Amino acid sequence: MQNQKGKVQCVNDEILEKLALKNRYKFLNYCLMSYLKPEYMDFLKETQKFYVRFEKKHNITHNEDFYEWIPEIGEQGLITRVNNFKEIGLNFEPYGMTAEFMRILATDFFDPQLAMGMGATVLAVNPLMLHHENVEIRLKALKELVIGKKIGAICITEPERGSDAVHMETISEKQSDGSFLLNGVKIYQTNGPKADWAVLYAVSEKDQGNTMGQFLIDTSWDGWKAERVEIPWTPRLHIGKETLTNLRVPPEYVLGQPGQGRSHLFEGLNLERFGIVILNAAEAWNALSHAFIYVNMRKQFNQEILKFQGVGFPLTDLWAETMNLTLAALNVCQLIDDKMKEKGTLPKEFNLALGVTASQLKSVSAKLCERVAYECANLMGGAGVCDNTLMHDLLGITRIQEIGGGTRQIQQYIMSYALRQLFKVI
Repeated sequence: MQNQKGKVQCVNDEILEKLALKNRYKFLNYCLMSYLKPEYMDFLKETQKFYVRFEKKHNITHNEDFYEWIPEIGEQGLITRVNNFKEIGLNFEPYGMTAEFMRILATDFFDPQLAMGMGATVLAVNPLMLHHENVEIRLKALKELVIGKKIGAICITEPERGSDAVHMETISEKQSDGSFLLNGVKIYQTNGPKADWAVLYAVSEKDQGNTMGQFLIDTSWDGWKAERVEIPWTPRLHIGKETLTNLRVPPEYVLGQPGQGRSHLFEGLNLERFGIVILNAAEAWNALSHAFIYVNMRKQFNQEILKFQGVGFPLTDLWAETMNLTLAALNVCQLIDDKMKEKGTLPKEFNLALGVTASQLKSVSAKLCERVAYECANLMGGAGVCDNTLMHDLLGITRIQEIGGGTRQIQQYIMSYALRQLFKVI
């Protein structure tokens, strides 16, 4: 039963107890057991057991500052499973995009805002994996992020540029000793005010993406100022506005020189967007698990409301659409894992195709998870919109998923451009 200190109980004890994390996990597992390889099913269940124990151990109410949980979660290797971290002395198995899907599913069911916050750390981990070049400080930052000792953020978006990731105003000026001075403003960075390490992009010439560089920032440095942007739909998630004032970046912290940053940014963008697809699927499953249990227990006119067509039939449609999204995402995850296992990297042509696929699935999944969360809450009536369950978190967080990682219009532009390019080769 979810303990909600200081709040009015609207849902009866019997239903709240049935909505416990372990039962919602059971629903998910039964739905996926036929489609997952044993190693991934085992990892999913292992991760779920950790969160069930964690919730009980700490008497979690989901009102807490979840950033305080991250070191303990990181010790279990549950910050990210995208990469193989053996080169930095960490042996977390399994790893890859399918394993990452399982990690996100288990984490989101436990706490959706935590899952999104940890995802921002993953975005800082990925470029460090690609561009640490065995530089000691970069390896140190990488390991601290992976094990949850430190929080990460990635700084791309700017106040006057939005989803336009190329035409930046934040300026980097190279100094005679190889360091850079950064000046400018970034905004809407998940974890920004909490971050210890940030990966940041800046240009040598305003609006000139071909002069972009990539920098690792220690947020304790002079010249870094992070303010919290209040996003009412995600009240426990710290979103930042970062002001850089003559912030000096030493040479060993420069991950990409001017001119390299743009390619560095885009090499990780596909997996970033696909990570959002996975998160969207997890949020949809989380909402479904709540509604599934509730409508099987809540009675009206002496029978379970699932039996009424106005409740049961819409829920089946949402379930089917979420399963279809999940199977599509699992298929792409497996393709990515196979390519990485075979080649050690994603082939250029595959990565180009993946860019369009990521936009397609990001667009579809963002719309779907918002609709699933809302419709499940609606089917649950007042129980779906009060604060007695995680449904209110899901209602909030799914409303911003079309914006993060490139707005709906950016995804439509990418897809429209791809259609035009396809026509030219016919």
